[in-house]
Amino acid sequence: MTTPTEKTRAPEERGVRLVAVLLGMTVVSGLIDAVSYLGLGHVFTANMTGNVVVLGFAAAGAPGFSTRHALVSLVAFLVGAVAGGRVGRWMGGGSRRTWVRATLGAEAVMVGAASLVAFVAPGATGTLYALIALTAFAMGLRNATVRKLGVPDLTTTVLTMTLTGLASDSRLGGGAGKRSPRRTASVFAMLAGALFGAWLVLHHGLGIPLVIAAGAAGVLAVTASGTE
Repeated sequence: MTTPTEKTRAPEERGVRLVAVLLGMTVVSGLIDAVSYLGLGHVFTANMTGNVVVLGFAAAGAPGFSTRHALVSLVAFLVGAVAGGRVGRWMGGGSRRTWVRATLGAEAVMVGAASLVAFVAPGATGTLYALIALTAFAMGLRNATVRKLGVPDLTTTVLTMTLTGLASDSRLGGGAGKRSPRRTASVFAMLAGALFGAWLVLHHGLGIPLVIAAGAAGVLAVTASGTE
């Protein structure tokens, strides 16, 4: 039910602010990479930096890594990023709130489809590739959107520059530590998602963490505002 306060706010301001939404999506990224790395043959579908490194390991013949898995993930992610770029050009000039909600809704659908596949055909030959492709596409779509949103220090899938900024801009590094709380929150959000996701994969398989990731994305999709 809409409150009197919400009625007086501009539509773009209604809902959860983007900083909180992106922190929530960072938790989801930890879940997704726990599923992909631990359950899909040591491949990343959210963190493409790690995935490119995995591709190098696999190409060199390191045991436990697959060139095909890494390539499927990388290609699906890039296709998702292309789609995200198209959506951004189509919707980016209008309501930011609508754009964010549509993208997160699409992610929820893709990850939800992956969870369905994991439950319905857990041992099928194509299941592993379907899960890699669906989750990597969803992450590519989201990353393209987050990049265009340009909210500082909240990429939602990688932490290298966040950690660099946290250290180099700290008082110890000669800075003012201005965005340290946001950066620290991002690091702990990823850690929490990875920890929870790993526990779920190890004890309950792939379907449940994917359902939780899809549900979280869906909740954020219907509650996100368009303001930072």
